[in-house]
Parts: sequence; C-alpha cells; structure tokens
Amino acid sequence: MFLERAEKMANEIIKRLAPYCSRIQVAGSIRRKAPNPNDIDMVLTPSDLWNFHAEMMKLGHLKMGGQKIIRVMVGNIQIDIYVADEDTWATLLLIRTGSTENNIRLCSIAKKRGWRLAASGDGLFNENGERIAGGTEESIYQALGLPYQRPEERG
Repeated sequence: MFLERAEKMANEIIKRLAPYCSRIQVAGSIRRKAPNPNDIDMVLTPSDLWNFHAEMMKLGHLKMGGQKIIRVMVGNIQIDIYVADEDTWATLLLIRTGSTENNIRLCSIAKKRGWRLAASGDGLFNENGERIAGGTEESIYQALGLPYQRPEERG
C-alpha cells in the first residue's frame, strides 16, 4: 500500500482508539516514511482497557490478542498494536519503529559493551543488569554514543 493510504488508515484508527489511551503513536515503516508500508504498527498505552478492547474488536478480525501485542486484520491490512506502559514507551517505540537493520545495529553496539537493548521495551541495560537508558529514544542513542536519528533516517 502507498504511504499516504497507510497514514490515512493509521490516523483513522488512532482517532478511534485515542479516547481509551493515555498515549498512542504510529510506529514502523509509516513512522519512517517508507514509500510502501506492508502493515500498520502502533504503540499505545491504554487508559480504559474495557472500552479499548471493545473498540479493538470493532476494527476488524482479531488474529492475535495478548497483553503486549494485538494483531487485527482490517480487510487485507495487518494492524500490529504494541501495548506499552510509561517505563516501556520510548524503547518500545524505538524498537517497533525499526528498521530491522537499525535495531540490529543498536543491539550489536550494546552487546559489544556487554549491555542489552530489550526488544520488550524495558530499556537499555548495562552488564550489571541495571537500566541505564530508555526514558526517551534519544537517551538510548546517547548511552550508546551515537547521534540521535529521526525515524525517517533509520531506513
């Protein structure tokens, strides 16, 4: 699908879910401004779980539902929704924005230092298991000694 269509669809979904979320943002290839996204990725923090789930069920066919990820098919478009809390928000947004190559690069740099960048969104941890970054995307880049990259630069 073309980026313009994907953005429009993502914005419609955000409008429907936003009343039940304290935070919601598009991620993935749409956030990176890729010309032809294959799916729609979002990161959100629900504030009203009951109504959030009720609205999710109205979006389309539920393929997978869990506490961390919800996958819904709207027609032939896959919507992946990643559920975050305040502690996991920034790292989850970073990881779910990608690209895969960028995530591998960040994780490799962390691993060379004996650190771990948690794909779960928990943050960046040092060799002692202490969280040293993850409150913002920028904090992770800074801790790894890298200049911050805007999402569209992460291709």
